[in-house]
Amino acid sequence: MDSGSGHEGRDGFLPPRQERSREVLRRVLASAEHVLGERGLADFTMAAVAADAGVSVGAIYRRFEGREPLLAAVKDLLLTRLEEGVAGRLRDARPDLAGVVDAFVRGYAESFAAGRRVFPDLLGGAPGTALAERGDEALRTTRALFRAAADPHVGEVVRADPETALTLAWQTITSAFIHRATMPDGIRDDLPWDVYAVHLRDMTLAYLTSPGGPPPAA
Repeated sequence: MDSGSGHEGRDGFLPPRQERSREVLRRVLASAEHVLGERGLADFTMAAVAADAGVSVGAIYRRFEGREPLLAAVKDLLLTRLEEGVAGRLRDARPDLAGVVDAFVRGYAESFAAGRRVFPDLLGGAPGTALAERGDEALRTTRALFRAAADPHVGEVVRADPETALTLAWQTITSAFIHRATMPDGIRDDLPWDVYAVHLRDMTLAYLTSPGGPPPAA
């Protein structure tokens, strides 16, 4: 989340201008993430966040107009980590299709593992809201990152329509992580996220390197 200037009044958030205020904001966001993970969305209150951060409720309201802008800020923080984590993994990926897919799923796994208790409450959002729009932005960003890294290796894809196959690979990986994060305990598998990523990588590569599927549309 941008803590600099230029966003005054937008989406119910007033950015700090001094370093001391920026430090308070960092504490508030860390506490908001912690409270959401420990108590869930139903019991997420400004008072609980203030108590966890060791600041007054008024100090939070000086930056956020209410609960929803604060939740949007937490979502932005988590999704920024996801985008940066995926980008970093892909920069260091082995220069072949398997290396790209491996880096991509590991970037996702690291972010979902770190935010596993809060992602389920933040992945939604009513259409047109800041929560939903930020999620859509993250999807577009990760898709662009994946395609930029995978496109140079499209010759390794043996499906009848390699371009569509790469799009479906990104879509399937992303959907799988989101779906798993929202599944309740007792139904979801108990694998660590990094192990889950290996299984998903292998399934994705098996699909991309197996012949089949309809040819590209004319």
